[in-house]
Amino acid sequence: MTDLSLDLALETPSDHAAIERLHERAFGPGRFARTAFRLREGVDPYHSLCFTARVGTLLVGSIRLSPVEIGRGVAAVLLGPITIDPAFQGKGIGGALMRRAMETARREGHRLVMLVGDAPYYERFGFIVVQPGRLALPGPVDPGRLLVAELVPGAFDGVAGRVRGGRVPA
Repeated sequence: MTDLSLDLALETPSDHAAIERLHERAFGPGRFARTAFRLREGVDPYHSLCFTARVGTLLVGSIRLSPVEIGRGVAAVLLGPITIDPAFQGKGIGGALMRRAMETARREGHRLVMLVGDAPYYERFGFIVVQPGRLALPGPVDPGRLLVAELVPGAFDGVAGRVRGGRVPA
């Protein structure tokens, strides 16, 4: 990010309309049928883990993280969506949002993050491909795109089962 002045900040309610337009441009109407969307449906995100990226006053990126539960009550965080305005892709904005969200999640005591995404991109943030059959999601997922990252070493040891939307603790 040498040629853009990027401002990362917590998402606010006034950002919602711009973020929804960004999601619509990036993912289209088919986003509602995706398995990861189904996990987030009706689930409030962790507001302290949702960030925006701006260049000047223009919102150019967004990342959200939501609670999920795996198997018999293992708490985890679902990363996504992460969205970058197509005109600003390839400029390091996604990486900046990822680092901020992952560092904040670790600092807040979260242990495990999962996502559905491109392994070669997310490996640099500590994500690995989940062994096929270890986790069951509420819809189809390409097994090579189901990823996890331990924020605490060993957090994924022995974790298996159905993944479902969780709730932000009170």
